[in-house]
Amino acid sequence: MADESTQAAVQWLNERLSDAPELTPELFDELRARQREQGLLHGDRPICSYLRPFLLPRARYREITEAAETIAQAMERLVARALEDDAVMSELGLTEKEIAFAGIDPGYSPLCVNSRLDAFLTETDFKFLEYNAESPAGLTDGVLSENVFYDLPHMKEFLQRFPHWRPQPHRQILPALLGAYREWSSKRGETKERPNIAIVDWKGVATENEFHVLKRIFEAEGYQTVIADPHDLRYENGRLAVGDFEIDILYKRVIIHEFLAKFDETHPVARAYAEGKVCIANSFRTKVAHKKASFSVLSDERFSHLFTREQLDCISRCIPWTRNVRRRRTIFENAEHDLIDLIKRKREEMVLKPNDDYGGHGVVLGAEVTDAEWDAHIARALEESFVVQQRVAVRKELMPEFTDVLRWEELLVDFDPFLFLNKAHGGIVRLSSSSLCNVSSGGGVTALLILEDEATDAQPD
Repeated sequence: MADESTQAAVQWLNERLSDAPELTPELFDELRARQREQGLLHGDRPICSYLRPFLLPRARYREITEAAETIAQAMERLVARALEDDAVMSELGLTEKEIAFAGIDPGYSPLCVNSRLDAFLTETDFKFLEYNAESPAGLTDGVLSENVFYDLPHMKEFLQRFPHWRPQPHRQILPALLGAYREWSSKRGETKERPNIAIVDWKGVATENEFHVLKRIFEAEGYQTVIADPHDLRYENGRLAVGDFEIDILYKRVIIHEFLAKFDETHPVARAYAEGKVCIANSFRTKVAHKKASFSVLSDERFSHLFTREQLDCISRCIPWTRNVRRRRTIFENAEHDLIDLIKRKREEMVLKPNDDYGGHGVVLGAEVTDAEWDAHIARALEESFVVQQRVAVRKELMPEFTDVLRWEELLVDFDPFLFLNKAHGGIVRLSSSSLCNVSSGGGVTALLILEDEATDAQPD
């Protein structure tokens, strides 16, 4: 997937690292301490144990991000249709509560203020596996990873030698939130120049460290910000608040199905949202696209009429074959099959996923279980809400990883571009030795560095 100039850059960096006397156990202790100080943690675990960024050539980065923007627009069309067509909505597997909340107008036009497409890179291509339309984590992981190792001698030399661009997705979230807020508030004639922001999720979640980093970023730009648990909010006299802090923008990081499992339409957030008294990003409507079954609709020829020709071409290239697990007939590789029989026969090519979960929970790779175990998982999938997806052959990258010593590991790579109001910028790079490339499943992260062609005037996307 990397072009020759990128391969040469990787080789230079790896060779420089292989002969670096400064790489000592004491330095590695310091690098872990940096992560704890900055909050580059999942729970209390430092998550960047690597000594270099992941390198992507500009042309490949542009190809991936342009495809991500096209898929995001296809999701806009899918959600708009689902809100009008019960048959399409039924394909997505939302609960009655989720459908009711999705019907509430969020007050701004884009579906997602911030979203993320999770992609596996292959040796020659890439595939998007899921759309994180709800509350994408990892916005600050890249810049915090840079702070871990970019001041080390090998990286200083590398950055001077090779033309590059460093994406900054952590700088894009505030403008996106403000863009949604301005549209929302202009309809109400009450725009505040400096709206108050609340970052809302359960107290003690593993991603809580990121909230504190974002709070510092927002406050440095002059926007008062609090971090709050949904239990702490109150709604009185048309104002949503935590303590004495009145909320204009609620940056919702709590997952919708978890929120709705605990609360109903009487909760302060639900009441303020339904009455149009708070700008929530991402809104409850994003659940429609967030369901993994959205990829079933995108990739199923029965729904091709919902999308433009450009979107269908992109779906064909970038979305793996995906179906809701049901007893039906379907098309696979240009032939008609009984779906359940196909899943059983093609076990090693298939992956089962819960329709609405995260962190790799409940994901089963057919190649990693026995026939009997696979049959049991299929039976469960038929009883619950699952999708089946054709497995993607994932690229591996040789990475310098440290514990108390430097070691070289062949790791699976996933590059997940972020989108802000449907425009892509940067992404999170996750690496893992296991088939599940999730931080919550034990994986790690590193920085993303875009390598420029020397003849190209480097301009940020």
